[in-house]
Amino acid sequence: MLTEVVATRYVTPLREGGSLPGIVEADDLGTYVMKFTGAGQGRKTLVAEVVCGQLGRRLGLRVPELVAIQLDPVIGLSEPDQEVQELLKASGGLNLGMDYLPGSIGFDPLAYQVDSQEAGRVVWFDALVNNVDRSWRNPNMLVWHGDPWLIDHGATMIWHHNWSTAQTSAAKPYDASDHVLAPFAPDVASAAATLAPLVTEELLTEVVADVPDEWLVDEPGFDSADALRRAYVEALLPRAATIGERIGLGPRVERKPTPAAGWLTEHLAAWPHPTKNQRKDGGE
Repeated sequence: MLTEVVATRYVTPLREGGSLPGIVEADDLGTYVMKFTGAGQGRKTLVAEVVCGQLGRRLGLRVPELVAIQLDPVIGLSEPDQEVQELLKASGGLNLGMDYLPGSIGFDPLAYQVDSQEAGRVVWFDALVNNVDRSWRNPNMLVWHGDPWLIDHGATMIWHHNWSTAQTSAAKPYDASDHVLAPFAPDVASAAATLAPLVTEELLTEVVADVPDEWLVDEPGFDSADALRRAYVEALLPRAATIGERIGLGPRVERKPTPAAGWLTEHLAAWPHPTKNQRKDGGE
């Protein structure tokens, strides 16, 4: 199960996200990016974040740690922004937190290189969960301590919005031609050979068990949270076995932007990239 913490202070909203996530501090002295049950996208976004985030972590991909955050709506009483105040009031109870990566910056495919092995692993994983939201327009990746990290998996597993078509939808191929890592010659075959055998029924059962019951109740067609968890397993398990053969890496429809002359050499040389040996808080 996810570690459960209690939000002690709302710090600031992150307006880059459509669901208006916010940075909060918790009683474990941690700082998290919090996603709210009261947001317009609904609780299925949080379910997708947990299933995909925990699965990615179990497969060795860099995904920030996830926690469940208890929120007392009283925190919103002193918030001056009416939109944020209403969101906090509507999100009392259990919400989702993602470990905040201090000093991280957005991944830019023009500025960073990713080797074909890692690119293949990310593309294969996104194909497995049918992630439609990791294009060069919106990479949903951060660079922290020099490494790319995967974030924002709410727009995955589209089939869980219509379970009657889940098996058909989960059997469809994956078009990766617009994926942010497509230009890095992703070695999908190698990734499939390594990762597909790891996606077992046991692993998926453990992953979906991390989703809190209260985010799974009252789903039409299911009489219990465990029955719904089983549906996620049954959609992902057969897809893992064959999706590596059904990933399309054809030419992009649109060209990505090109950097101005000298931008890479002038700006990257001056950028103070942190090293892996630095502590999470940015110290030496």
